[in-house]
Amino acid sequence: MGMADIVPGVSGGTVALVFGIYERLLEAVRTGAGALGRLVKGDLSGFVDRLKAVDWLFLIPLLAGILAAIVALSSLIERLLHDRPEEMAGLFFGLVVASILVAWRLLENRDVVRLGLLVAMGIVTFVLLGFQSGPALDPPLLAFLGAGAIAICAMILPGVSGSFLLLMMGMYSALLTAVHNREITTLIVFMIGATIGLALFSTLLSWLLDNYRDSVLAVLIGLMLGSLRVLWPWPHGVGVVNEVEHSSESGDEIVELEVISGTGIEWPSMSDFWLPTLLAVVAFIVVVGVSQIAERREHTA
Repeated sequence: MGMADIVPGVSGGTVALVFGIYERLLEAVRTGAGALGRLVKGDLSGFVDRLKAVDWLFLIPLLAGILAAIVALSSLIERLLHDRPEEMAGLFFGLVVASILVAWRLLENRDVVRLGLLVAMGIVTFVLLGFQSGPALDPPLLAFLGAGAIAICAMILPGVSGSFLLLMMGMYSALLTAVHNREITTLIVFMIGATIGLALFSTLLSWLLDNYRDSVLAVLIGLMLGSLRVLWPWPHGVGVVNEVEHSSESGDEIVELEVISGTGIEWPSMSDFWLPTLLAVVAFIVVVGVSQIAERREHTA
Protein backbone atom coordinates (compact mmCIF):
# COMPACT_ATOMS: atom_id res chain seq x y z
CA MET A 1 0.00 0.00 0.00
CA GLY A 2 2.86 2.39 0.73
CA MET A 3 4.39 1.72 -2.67
CA ALA A 4 1.01 2.37 -4.27
CA ASP A 5 0.30 5.53 -2.29
CA ILE A 6 3.53 7.16 -3.42
CA VAL A 7 2.81 6.55 -7.11
CA PRO A 8 0.38 8.94 -8.85
CA GLY A 9 -2.60 7.07 -10.25
CA VAL A 10 -2.35 4.01 -8.03
CA SER A 11 -4.52 3.67 -4.95
CA GLY A 12 -3.46 2.13 -1.67
CA GLY A 13 -7.16 1.43 -1.18
CA THR A 14 -7.17 -0.60 -4.40
CA VAL A 15 -4.24 -2.66 -3.11
CA ALA A 16 -6.12 -3.28 0.15
CA LEU A 17 -9.17 -4.30 -1.89
CA VAL A 18 -7.11 -6.63 -4.09
CA PHE A 19 -5.58 -8.37 -1.07
CA GLY A 20 -8.90 -8.70 0.74
CA ILE A 21 -8.17 -6.42 3.73
CA TYR A 22 -10.16 -3.36 2.67
CA GLU A 23 -13.22 -3.92 4.87
CA ARG A 24 -11.00 -4.56 7.89
CA LEU A 25 -9.00 -1.41 7.14
CA LEU A 26 -12.12 0.71 6.76
CA GLU A 27 -13.54 -0.59 10.03
CA ALA A 28 -10.29 0.20 11.86
CA VAL A 29 -10.23 3.70 10.38
CA ARG A 30 -13.88 4.29 11.23
CA THR A 31 -13.31 3.21 14.85
CA GLY A 32 -10.26 5.48 15.14
CA ALA A 33 -12.22 8.37 13.67
CA GLY A 34 -14.94 7.75 16.25
CA ALA A 35 -12.29 8.00 18.98
CA LEU A 36 -11.15 11.36 17.64
CA GLY A 37 -14.76 12.53 17.56
CA ARG A 38 -15.18 11.66 21.23
CA LEU A 39 -11.97 13.53 22.08
CA VAL A 40 -13.16 16.66 20.26
CA LYS A 41 -16.38 16.53 22.29
CA GLY A 42 -14.39 16.28 25.53
CA ASP A 43 -15.53 12.71 26.25
CA LEU A 44 -12.22 11.29 27.52
CA SER A 45 -13.68 8.00 28.75
CA GLY A 46 -15.41 7.45 25.42
CA PHE A 47 -12.16 8.35 23.64
CA VAL A 48 -10.23 5.69 25.60
CA ASP A 49 -12.95 3.07 25.03
CA ARG A 50 -12.92 3.72 21.27
CA LEU A 51 -9.12 3.54 21.15
CA LYS A 52 -9.23 0.14 22.85
CA ALA A 53 -11.70 -1.04 20.21
CA VAL A 54 -9.32 -0.22 17.32
CA ASP A 55 -7.75 -3.31 15.71
CA TRP A 56 -4.19 -2.23 16.56
CA LEU A 57 -2.63 -5.65 15.86
CA PHE A 58 -3.73 -5.16 12.26
CA LEU A 59 -3.33 -1.40 11.94
CA ILE A 60 0.14 -0.82 13.46
CA PRO A 61 2.06 -3.26 11.21
CA LEU A 62 0.12 -1.98 8.20
CA LEU A 63 0.94 1.68 8.94
CA ALA A 64 4.57 0.80 9.67
CA GLY A 65 4.88 -0.89 6.29
CA ILE A 66 3.23 2.03 4.50
CA LEU A 67 5.52 4.61 6.14
CA ALA A 68 8.63 2.50 5.54
CA ALA A 69 7.84 2.20 1.83
CA ILE A 70 7.15 5.93 1.49
CA VAL A 71 10.43 6.90 3.19
CA ALA A 72 12.45 4.31 1.26
CA LEU A 73 11.03 5.09 -2.19
CA SER A 74 10.40 8.85 -2.12
CA SER A 75 13.93 9.79 -3.20
CA LEU A 76 13.98 7.22 -6.01
CA ILE A 77 10.56 8.25 -7.35
CA GLU A 78 11.48 11.94 -7.17
CA ARG A 79 14.67 11.35 -9.15
CA LEU A 80 12.97 9.18 -11.77
CA LEU A 81 10.15 11.69 -12.23
CA HIS A 82 12.78 14.33 -12.96
CA ASP A 83 15.12 12.25 -15.11
CA ARG A 84 12.71 9.85 -16.87
CA PRO A 85 9.27 11.56 -16.88
CA GLU A 86 7.85 9.79 -19.97
CA GLU A 87 8.88 6.32 -18.81
CA MET A 88 7.49 6.89 -15.32
CA ALA A 89 4.22 8.20 -16.75
CA GLY A 90 3.98 5.09 -18.92
CA LEU A 91 4.37 2.93 -15.81
CA PHE A 92 1.69 4.95 -13.98
CA PHE A 93 -0.60 4.78 -17.02
CA GLY A 94 -0.53 0.99 -17.02
CA LEU A 95 -1.14 0.85 -13.28
CA VAL A 96 -4.21 3.07 -13.57
CA VAL A 97 -5.69 1.18 -16.53
CA ALA A 98 -5.35 -2.04 -14.53
CA SER A 99 -6.93 -0.36 -11.49
CA ILE A 100 -9.85 0.69 -13.69
CA LEU A 101 -10.32 -2.93 -14.72
CA VAL A 102 -10.21 -4.11 -11.10
CA ALA A 103 -12.78 -1.50 -10.04
CA TRP A 104 -15.00 -2.24 -13.07
CA ARG A 105 -15.19 -5.91 -12.08
CA LEU A 106 -16.40 -4.84 -8.63
CA LEU A 107 -19.28 -2.87 -10.17
CA GLU A 108 -22.31 -5.16 -9.92
CA ASN A 109 -25.07 -2.90 -11.30
CA ARG A 110 -23.94 -1.57 -14.68
CA ASP A 111 -27.17 0.16 -15.64
CA VAL A 112 -27.72 3.45 -17.47
CA VAL A 113 -27.49 5.55 -14.30
CA ARG A 114 -24.16 4.07 -13.23
CA LEU A 115 -22.71 4.29 -16.73
CA GLY A 116 -23.92 7.88 -16.96
CA LEU A 117 -22.16 8.77 -13.71
CA LEU A 118 -19.01 7.07 -14.95
CA VAL A 119 -18.94 8.88 -18.30
CA ALA A 120 -19.88 12.26 -16.81
CA MET A 121 -17.15 12.07 -14.16
CA GLY A 122 -14.62 10.97 -16.75
CA ILE A 123 -15.40 13.93 -19.02
CA VAL A 124 -15.45 16.46 -16.18
CA THR A 125 -12.15 15.19 -14.80
CA PHE A 126 -10.51 15.20 -18.24
CA VAL A 127 -11.59 18.79 -18.89
CA LEU A 128 -10.67 20.11 -15.43
CA LEU A 129 -7.22 18.56 -15.62
CA GLY A 130 -6.54 20.71 -18.64
CA PHE A 131 -6.37 23.67 -16.25
CA GLN A 132 -3.64 22.08 -14.12
CA SER A 133 -0.84 24.61 -13.70
CA GLY A 134 1.90 22.12 -12.89
CA PRO A 135 3.94 21.49 -9.74
CA ALA A 136 3.79 24.16 -7.04
CA LEU A 137 7.01 25.95 -6.17
CA ASP A 138 7.79 26.36 -2.46
CA PRO A 139 4.16 26.10 -1.21
CA PRO A 140 3.30 27.47 2.27
CA LEU A 141 2.67 25.20 5.27
CA LEU A 142 -1.08 25.84 5.07
CA ALA A 143 -1.06 24.28 1.61
CA PHE A 144 0.42 21.08 3.08
CA LEU A 145 -2.33 21.02 5.72
CA GLY A 146 -5.07 21.18 3.09
CA ALA A 147 -3.25 18.74 0.80
CA GLY A 148 -3.01 16.18 3.60
CA ALA A 149 -6.72 16.48 4.43
CA ILE A 150 -7.71 15.93 0.78
CA ALA A 151 -5.14 13.29 -0.21
CA ILE A 152 -5.78 10.97 2.74
CA CYS A 153 -9.42 10.65 1.70
CA ALA A 154 -8.34 9.21 -1.65
CA MET A 155 -5.71 6.96 -0.12
CA ILE A 156 -8.41 4.86 1.53
CA LEU A 157 -10.69 4.82 -1.51
CA PRO A 158 -10.45 1.84 -3.86
CA GLY A 159 -9.49 3.21 -7.25
CA VAL A 160 -8.47 6.78 -6.39
CA SER A 161 -4.86 7.71 -5.77
CA GLY A 162 -3.97 10.15 -3.01
CA SER A 163 -0.72 10.86 -4.83
CA PHE A 164 -2.71 11.64 -7.95
CA LEU A 165 -4.78 14.23 -6.09
CA LEU A 166 -1.53 15.72 -4.80
CA LEU A 167 -0.40 15.82 -8.42
CA MET A 168 -3.62 17.61 -9.43
CA MET A 169 -3.07 20.17 -6.67
CA GLY A 170 0.56 20.66 -7.71
CA MET A 171 1.75 19.38 -4.31
CA TYR A 172 3.18 15.98 -5.28
CA SER A 173 6.74 17.08 -6.04
CA ALA A 174 6.79 19.37 -3.00
CA LEU A 175 5.77 16.54 -0.66
CA LEU A 176 8.32 14.12 -2.14
CA THR A 177 10.99 16.76 -1.60
CA ALA A 178 9.86 17.26 2.01
CA VAL A 179 10.08 13.50 2.67
CA HIS A 180 13.46 13.23 0.97
CA ASN A 181 14.90 16.20 2.88
CA ARG A 182 13.34 15.11 6.20
CA GLU A 183 11.51 18.43 6.63
CA ILE A 184 9.91 17.44 9.93
CA THR A 185 7.72 20.52 10.43
CA THR A 186 6.27 20.23 6.93
CA LEU A 187 5.59 16.51 7.35
CA ILE A 188 3.93 17.04 10.75
CA VAL A 189 1.63 19.68 9.26
CA PHE A 190 0.77 17.31 6.40
CA MET A 191 0.00 14.48 8.86
CA ILE A 192 -2.20 16.78 10.96
CA GLY A 193 -4.17 17.62 7.83
CA ALA A 194 -4.37 13.92 6.95
CA THR A 195 -5.67 13.07 10.43
CA ILE A 196 -8.36 15.76 10.20
CA GLY A 197 -9.40 14.66 6.72
CA LEU A 198 -9.51 10.99 7.70
CA ALA A 199 -11.60 11.67 10.78
CA LEU A 200 -14.12 13.70 8.79
CA PHE A 201 -14.26 11.42 5.75
CA SER A 202 -14.13 7.83 6.99
CA THR A 203 -17.65 7.75 8.43
CA LEU A 204 -19.09 9.37 5.30
CA LEU A 205 -17.23 6.91 3.08
CA SER A 206 -18.51 3.92 5.04
CA TRP A 207 -22.09 5.19 4.77
CA LEU A 208 -21.76 5.87 1.03
CA LEU A 209 -20.29 2.44 0.32
CA ASP A 210 -22.96 0.76 2.45
CA ASN A 211 -25.84 2.58 0.73
CA TYR A 212 -24.62 3.61 -2.73
CA ARG A 213 -21.74 1.24 -3.43
CA ASP A 214 -22.18 0.91 -7.20
CA SER A 215 -22.72 4.63 -7.70
CA VAL A 216 -19.58 5.43 -5.70
CA LEU A 217 -17.56 2.90 -7.70
CA ALA A 218 -18.91 4.32 -10.98
CA VAL A 219 -17.79 7.82 -9.98
CA LEU A 220 -14.36 6.51 -8.97
CA ILE A 221 -13.92 4.68 -12.27
CA GLY A 222 -14.86 7.85 -14.16
CA LEU A 223 -12.34 9.81 -12.12
CA MET A 224 -9.61 7.32 -13.02
CA LEU A 225 -10.54 7.41 -16.70
CA GLY A 226 -10.34 11.19 -16.78
CA SER A 227 -7.05 11.11 -14.89
CA LEU A 228 -5.38 9.33 -17.78
CA ARG A 229 -4.98 12.77 -19.34
CA VAL A 230 -2.27 13.62 -16.82
CA LEU A 231 -0.71 10.16 -17.00
CA TRP A 232 -0.40 10.16 -20.80
CA PRO A 233 3.39 9.93 -21.15
CA TRP A 234 3.97 12.35 -24.01
CA PRO A 235 5.14 15.06 -23.58
CA HIS A 236 6.79 15.52 -20.17
CA GLY A 237 5.03 12.66 -18.35
CA VAL A 238 3.11 13.83 -15.28
CA GLY A 239 4.94 17.17 -15.27
CA VAL A 240 8.32 18.08 -13.90
CA VAL A 241 10.22 20.88 -12.18
CA ASN A 242 13.50 21.51 -13.99
CA GLU A 243 16.53 23.41 -12.75
CA VAL A 244 17.57 25.94 -15.38
CA GLU A 245 21.03 27.47 -15.13
CA HIS A 246 21.96 30.78 -16.76
CA SER A 247 24.44 33.58 -16.26
CA SER A 248 23.53 36.95 -14.84
CA GLU A 249 24.83 40.25 -16.21
CA SER A 250 27.60 40.14 -13.61
CA GLY A 251 28.68 36.71 -14.79
CA ASP A 252 27.32 34.77 -11.78
CA GLU A 253 25.59 31.43 -12.36
CA ILE A 254 21.89 31.56 -11.41
CA VAL A 255 19.71 28.47 -10.96
CA GLU A 256 15.97 28.95 -11.46
CA LEU A 257 13.11 26.45 -11.27
CA GLU A 258 11.04 25.91 -14.39
CA VAL A 259 7.62 24.25 -14.12
CA ILE A 260 6.58 22.02 -17.01
CA SER A 261 2.95 20.89 -17.03
CA GLY A 262 1.99 17.28 -17.68
CA THR A 263 -1.47 17.84 -19.16
CA GLY A 264 -0.41 18.16 -22.80
CA ILE A 265 -1.25 15.29 -25.14
CA GLU A 266 0.97 14.46 -28.10
CA TRP A 267 1.70 11.37 -30.18
CA PRO A 268 5.33 10.29 -29.74
CA SER A 269 7.94 9.42 -32.30
CA MET A 270 8.73 5.73 -32.67
CA SER A 271 11.98 6.12 -30.71
CA ASP A 272 10.08 7.57 -27.72
CA PHE A 273 7.14 5.17 -27.97
CA TRP A 274 8.44 1.75 -27.00
CA LEU A 275 9.88 2.01 -23.48
CA PRO A 276 6.97 3.89 -21.84
CA THR A 277 4.54 1.54 -23.61
CA LEU A 278 6.45 -1.55 -22.46
CA LEU A 279 6.45 -0.29 -18.87
CA ALA A 280 2.71 0.38 -19.12
CA VAL A 281 2.06 -3.19 -20.28
CA VAL A 282 4.25 -4.67 -17.54
CA ALA A 283 2.51 -2.58 -14.86
CA PHE A 284 -0.90 -3.61 -16.18
CA ILE A 285 0.02 -7.31 -16.09
CA VAL A 286 1.42 -7.09 -12.56
CA VAL A 287 -1.69 -5.41 -11.09
CA VAL A 288 -4.13 -7.72 -12.88
CA GLY A 289 -2.02 -10.73 -11.85
CA VAL A 290 -2.02 -9.71 -8.19
CA SER A 291 -5.78 -9.19 -8.37
CA GLN A 292 -6.30 -12.66 -9.84
CA ILE A 293 -4.13 -14.28 -7.15
CA ALA A 294 -6.05 -12.49 -4.40
CA GLU A 295 -9.40 -13.59 -5.87
CA ARG A 296 -8.29 -17.22 -6.01
CA ARG A 297 -7.12 -17.12 -2.41
CA GLU A 298 -10.43 -15.56 -1.35
CA HIS A 299 -12.41 -18.29 -3.13
CA THR A 300 -10.32 -21.10 -1.61
CA ALA A 301 -10.35 -19.65 1.91
